Amino acid sequence: MEEEEIAKTAKPKAKKDVAPGRVIDTYAAQCDKCHKWRVIDSQDEYEEVRSKMLEDPFNCEKKQGRSCEEAADIDYDSSRTWVIDKPGIPKTPKGFKRSLVLRKDYSKMDTYYITPTGKKLRSRNEIAAFVDANPEFKNAAPLGDFNFTVPKVMEDTIPSDLKLASPIVTSDMRISKQ
Repeated sequence: MEEEEIAKTAKPKAKKDVAPGRVIDTYAAQCDKCHKWRVIDSQDEYEEVRSKMLEDPFNCEKKQGRSCEEAADIDYDSSRTWVIDKPGIPKTPKGFKRSLVLRKDYSKMDTYYITPTGKKLRSRNEIAAFVDANPEFKNAAPLGDFNFTVPKVMEDTIPSDLKLASPIVTSDMRISKQ
């Protein structure tokens, strides 16, 4: 089907924004001790936790003023779509942004990196070409710090009828030691 589309006269496509229900709106980590989910305040903080998860597991006490005795910040349920990230993925290099977008059919997520200049990079080859063309990033953005591993979409939280799914369905980024 995609080949049929290519065969048609090519029309320039306008850039469109991703539907709100297909981007990550909440980051959370699961406590290694009590297994409760704690909301992580920012993508940067989340990436820091995720990158160190294997050698320094997350626990409630790492959130200032929190303890395992308190109720979870958020519960795993089907009120939103959950995705589980792999621990140990390196933190995104300074100035770049790692962007994850849930496909319309909820089958998986796609990973992109946004450069400091705003260019969207979709592969390791594109990143290598960008760094070669912009030597100021050679030391600041090692290729090993760009990881296109995608989080696992948790099937039990996908809306049962995608056609009726509300556009405000949101995706959460979760990490655990699974």
